[in-house]
Amino acid sequence: MQTELSKTLGVEHAVFGFTPFPAVAAAISRAGGFGVLGAVRYTAPDDLRRDLDWIEEHVDGKPYGLDVVMPAKKVENVSEADVEAMIPDGHRQFVRDTLAKYGVPELAEGDASGWRITGWMEQVARTQLDVAFDYPIRLLANALGSPPADVIDRAHDQDVLVAALAGSARHAVKHRDAGIDVVVAQGYEAGGHTGEIATMVLTPEIVDAVAPLPVLAAGGIGSGRQVAAALSLGAQGVWLGSIWLTATEADLSSPAVTRKLLAAGSGDTVRSRALTGKPARQLRTEWTDAWDDPNGPGTLPMPLQGLLVAEAVTRIQKYEVEPLLGTPVGQIVGRMTSERSVQAVFDDLTRGFEQAVDRINRIAGRSAK
Repeated sequence: MQTELSKTLGVEHAVFGFTPFPAVAAAISRAGGFGVLGAVRYTAPDDLRRDLDWIEEHVDGKPYGLDVVMPAKKVENVSEADVEAMIPDGHRQFVRDTLAKYGVPELAEGDASGWRITGWMEQVARTQLDVAFDYPIRLLANALGSPPADVIDRAHDQDVLVAALAGSARHAVKHRDAGIDVVVAQGYEAGGHTGEIATMVLTPEIVDAVAPLPVLAAGGIGSGRQVAAALSLGAQGVWLGSIWLTATEADLSSPAVTRKLLAAGSGDTVRSRALTGKPARQLRTEWTDAWDDPNGPGTLPMPLQGLLVAEAVTRIQKYEVEPLLGTPVGQIVGRMTSERSVQAVFDDLTRGFEQAVDRINRIAGRSAK
């Protein structure tokens, strides 16, 4: 599964694996793919440095990258406290009432909220980059599109490719014009923040719009057949995230979340603003239903929603309150029926890819090589 882009980066398979878990990122790279560590949860630079040190020790010299969440437009002198002050009291009361309805215990005295969406703030993302550029990362991806121009220049000065996610051809063209090296065409089926266009439609639209810039297809991909389909649509690789959540190397904080993922079908997700304020695909739960109920107060814009629900999400996860317990995940969750190692996932991807290519060759009247 090699393409021009995978050869440029020195990887065997054009499979780019996004994950918040260092052990999964390293295993993806060792298996011949390209592991990309999500940085949004690292609010302390030393924590990111610790995990990048670990990856360096366990990646066997293979290439890897980092994914940040960074707005293209700079916001001056805005602190987390300033943002917190913008949250209406009515929304805080709605959170308290919902948690009380399901009997969610309070955190113990001294326990801190372990889940804060603050990596979106430019000053946080820049501290992450100050750490990351001390390491031999080969790719910097930004989940919010094109990062600021000086960040792109800094990456290029260090021979680091820059990727940006796009949910439409219009966005992809803006990324190209900003100097991005790789566009990730993220379809509606994907986990996390997504747009309105399905991967099958979006990928060729973006490929045509930004050619000859390399494009990665993302959203709803979790089998070798789907990898073959993505490459046939003109993509130079695939960007996979959800499929790694049930990898044996993953460190999900809640066994109950793993059980829910393994039991879920492809129709058990929903695009909801409940988590961050932007539409993000996740497991449908009574928590997402509460926020999407028209009789409720409605969600707040990003980043207010993420800050509002941070402690609540920590409590739900800590005490494994199953009706409310969820996680971002794409529609591919219906294929995630067992826990497998990263290598086993790759074995399945490569085997399925070969079978799909052989089948197309037979249909086209060509003998398999």
